[in-house]
Amino acid sequence: MMEIKELTYTYPKQVSPILKGLNFHVDKGEIFGLLGPSGAGKSTTQKILIGLLKGYKGSVQVDGKELSSFGRDYAETIGVAFEAPNFYIKMTAYENLVFFRSLYRRESEHIEMLLEAVGLKEAMHQRVSEFSKGMKMRLNFCRAFLHRPSIVFLDEPTSGLDPVNIAKIKAFLQTEAQKGKTIFITTHDMAFAESVCDRVAFIVDGEIVLIDSPKTLKVEMGERVVEVTYIEQGSKKTAVFMQEKLGENEEFLQLLREKEILTMHTKEATLEDIFVRVTGREIA
Repeated sequence: MMEIKELTYTYPKQVSPILKGLNFHVDKGEIFGLLGPSGAGKSTTQKILIGLLKGYKGSVQVDGKELSSFGRDYAETIGVAFEAPNFYIKMTAYENLVFFRSLYRRESEHIEMLLEAVGLKEAMHQRVSEFSKGMKMRLNFCRAFLHRPSIVFLDEPTSGLDPVNIAKIKAFLQTEAQKGKTIFITTHDMAFAESVCDRVAFIVDGEIVLIDSPKTLKVEMGERVVEVTYIEQGSKKTAVFMQEKLGENEEFLQLLREKEILTMHTKEATLEDIFVRVTGREIA
């Protein structure tokens, strides 16, 4: 769906480029996450892909067509939800979506269905001025999908949301991806990215330094050990074994035979572990 080759961008009046030859692709029906520290180039990349920033170097193809050759109709094919949503606060949630629906020529989703999917149906006739940040974020999410776009760009979609509503957003995204929608996410929420993204790319100082599925990255960058928690003389204890030739490790086999095992798992890295390792920075 999107093919990015040698994407380079330098802001006016700056000497050094903020993006330094990015190469990646996003498949149709894929949930793709762009991760990285503040100032790494995430927002710049997203602004280019949604058509807000012109004058880039390299190639950005969307559905086989160079982005720079699209006209105003490009806005019909994409949905965008920025981290700081803006609505007409004296209007209700339903009235806002009716208005934004009128701006598009495409057939739209049923407003009530969208609001129900994110847990806002009961508040649909409530003024947006009375909404919490989390409610506004969920309404913003509805607006991005309102006109049935082919590609949806989401910036920090879980900001201000509690775990219950994050689960609703995750379920909705997975359903839409199964229908063939392409979803591009920029976020600092590593747990959300790990649970929902098919692939993630880490961008550091304007360059892609790592790209793969969360599962593959977690295994490849984790420790090659097995951690076993067991009970001995009424106390909980932990032992760690190397994975290599684990089936021939007599100490490990004896532990399995003689002790009450509570847990046993490999020590995979989390996306947060990987983020800190490849960027050298803590997540804000």
